[in-house]
Amino acid sequence: MLIRLIYVSKAAGQQTPALTEAILRKAHDWNAQHDITGVLCEGQGVFLQVLEGERPNVTRLYGKIAADARHKDIELIHCESIDQRRYGQWSMARVAMSDVDPETTIVWPDFDPYSPNGQLIMSRIDALIDTGQAIASPQP
Repeated sequence: MLIRLIYVSKAAGQQTPALTEAILRKAHDWNAQHDITGVLCEGQGVFLQVLEGERPNVTRLYGKIAADARHKDIELIHCESIDQRRYGQWSMARVAMSDVDPETTIVWPDFDPYSPNGQLIMSRIDALIDTGQAIASPQP
């Protein structure tokens, strides 16, 4: 059974490009081995991630993320059974949300990733991807 899980967390320390790259390198390898796809949005000290895959694999990965000392204040926002993947073309796409990103600061000036529901989160991620702000190579 395929599921989609969305969580949000804060970086335990300073959120740097090196930290994000380390997370993505590990994610690409693990996700490819376990057939997990999704999107990682990061910026402003926040990680917002969508994970898609078989339920045991996604559940195991979420447990690993929750135990990762690089994350704090982790919250599960949404989990649902799905018939098809929404982000199946990426083992893990990356969407950068920065303080100077006009899509984030102008369109969503009061955006609080801890408060919206899963459908709202996915529509905002889709909007960022559609405007070309996803930076990742497609799944091999």
